Amino acid sequence: MNILDTIIAAKQIEVAERKKQRPLEQLLQAELFQRETFSLKEFLKDQSRTGIIAEFKRRSPSKGTINDRADVVSVTNSYVANGASALSILTDHSFFGGSTADLEAARIHHIPILRKDFIVDAYQIAEAKAMGADVILLIAACLTPGEVKHLASYAKSLHLEVLLELHDEAELEHICEETEMVGINNRNLKTFEVDIERSLNMAKRIPDSRLKIAESGIRSVEDVLMFKQQGFDGFLIGENFMKMPDPAIAFAEFVQALNPRS
Repeated sequence: MNILDTIIAAKQIEVAERKKQRPLEQLLQAELFQRETFSLKEFLKDQSRTGIIAEFKRRSPSKGTINDRADVVSVTNSYVANGASALSILTDHSFFGGSTADLEAARIHHIPILRKDFIVDAYQIAEAKAMGADVILLIAACLTPGEVKHLASYAKSLHLEVLLELHDEAELEHICEETEMVGINNRNLKTFEVDIERSLNMAKRIPDSRLKIAESGIRSVEDVLMFKQQGFDGFLIGENFMKMPDPAIAFAEFVQALNPRS
């Protein structure tokens, strides 16, 4: 199996176990489940912000350990203070070193939070809201178009927004009425190779009615400016900051370079 297949197989087992540990009925009663959510769409449209969805990620299958010392609260404090439009928090533990606790800890901030995980079951969407997430990620590479529509509809019923992630032109058929934001992953999830040209080529095929977000492999201010010129509304960046000794400082310096007059 390729890396993605391995992750999905493990995720299905994990979800079955999590359902036993915390039934859906308990999720629906969680305190954070009752809160009003923030809109990623609206925050990305806010020109006073950077458009950056700043990610907290400890490790990945392709890079191994990225940063196992950073504190989620201190790092996200800097992300928010320096103009991040949203946060992305990895909650997968087995492959990315994340946890539910990381997202819950980041919920102190009053900006949208994306639950970054491999969603294969509606249970995970209710779970995301119970954690305090505002947005979920649906990855086309591991879902059929019908599954995307079903899961996105359920998310919207819970007042959660949906970011649909594509990485291949064949996945354009996954775009549906319920997916108003489309992310293009520069990283092939089956091989984990990065190709920024993928986003630029695919962007022309995505309807103008959708917000476009570039994901993965963004390493410089020049990359962000290039994607902006190509009509992208958001930029999901994590490893570029998390690999530094102090991600908080790295993000602040990146934003200063992006907006030198601010």
